[in-house]
Amino acid sequence: MEWPVVLIADDDEDDVFLLEHAFRKANIAARLMVVPNGEEAIGYLSGEGKYGDRNTYPWPALMLLDLKMPKVDGFEVLTWWREQGKERKLAIVVMSTSNHEVDIKRAMALGAAAYRVKPSDFEYLLAVAEEVRDNWLVHKRVSESVNQ
Repeated sequence: MEWPVVLIADDDEDDVFLLEHAFRKANIAARLMVVPNGEEAIGYLSGEGKYGDRNTYPWPALMLLDLKMPKVDGFEVLTWWREQGKERKLAIVVMSTSNHEVDIKRAMALGAAAYRVKPSDFEYLLAVAEEVRDNWLVHKRVSESVNQ
């Protein structure tokens, strides 16, 4: 059985490193694909350019999306995704340093499945990783095995 893919759209290499570590520590069986900005996230999801090969860049089961990124921010990615008609299923969990209510409401209104403030300590990040596993990845693998 192939592991589900998690697309991480985040420009902070330290945050990505800690998230990858949290996934390993939580024994999460997932293939993590990282893009450094919203423009690359849209390219990945649309299968354009270098992302056209779905064997190399498979469709993700989940996207972890930072809001504050260069080129195209997370809100623009959410807006783009909403406008695509969602022909394919994708859960998007926003992970941002912003805990502003206006950002949370806007992200959720644009279709985010959840909004988590980036943790300042590793234990909280580990709990978020476990939540991701339990809410979005375990069910994905079970439903895929039933459909095969």
